[in-house]
Amino acid sequence: MTILAVIALYYATARLGLLEQLVRGQVTPLWPPTGISVAALLLFGARVWPGIAIGALTVNVTIGPTVPSLLAIVVGNTAAPLCSYVLLNRAGFHNELDRLRDALALVFLGALGPMLISATIGSGALFLSGALPASGFWPTWSVWWTGDAMGVLVVTPFLLVVRWARWPPAVSPLIWAEAAALAACTLTVTFLVTNTTSSSLLFLVLPFLIWASFRFEHAGAAPCALGVSTLTILAADRMTGPFDHHDLLTNMVTLQAFNGTVSLTALLLTAVVTERNRTHEEIERLCAQLSDAVTDLQSGSRRAPPDA
Repeated sequence: MTILAVIALYYATARLGLLEQLVRGQVTPLWPPTGISVAALLLFGARVWPGIAIGALTVNVTIGPTVPSLLAIVVGNTAAPLCSYVLLNRAGFHNELDRLRDALALVFLGALGPMLISATIGSGALFLSGALPASGFWPTWSVWWTGDAMGVLVVTPFLLVVRWARWPPAVSPLIWAEAAALAACTLTVTFLVTNTTSSSLLFLVLPFLIWASFRFEHAGAAPCALGVSTLTILAADRMTGPFDHHDLLTNMVTLQAFNGTVSLTALLLTAVVTERNRTHEEIERLCAQLSDAVTDLQSGSRRAPPDA
């Protein structure tokens, strides 16, 4: 059942991702299936890799130029998440993302490094099959690499948060109101700066990510980062706001630089805040234990009989 779920999620999110394709109908600036693949491996182990391979095959079978290139793309799309899984496991990665080292590991060992595999194999297969001219290799490679990396940086944290999230037993109505205000403000500001102005005001979104990180940690920052990246990609595809009257290369640089900033801000800042809060709670717990021990010691000394 787990493998079937991975196949279904891979295929469904791939079809959504392909709606925003930029190169040859199959290379997009955000590839959610890669983030789903890495999350599935971290949560369920290497046994789900056939689901990733079959999902990649079902998606690419209708758009691959030749059988050899199709198989090469499937291998690359499967090997890259597996490499991420192996490297993260060896680094002692925590799925809760509760340490700064976990965030850094996800960035470098989960996203930037292993995704070189899928980008290189996929772009190379398209070039060798004749579907991609030599002049288009590096643009395709860069979009492929950043799209896969963004999938890991944006989608994987969101899925890990959803997997480990628990409904809070008692939350003040003010907290719910703050969470609703955060979501509404983040989406509204993102929509405005990506659709109604030609000036580059994308930085106005960052304060809301900081707000989410400090007040709600991963439960707030991960969904906000996913929403911001999605709306920005849609604007880039329509070439509105800061993406108006620019060529594809300029828009891609702007888009991926912004999405990278958003994901890194949410991921790293939330990890620091979470680690700080955990340390503060541990100090409070130890202080309480020490206070109880001192109280017990004083009570025992009062009950002790005087020396003869």
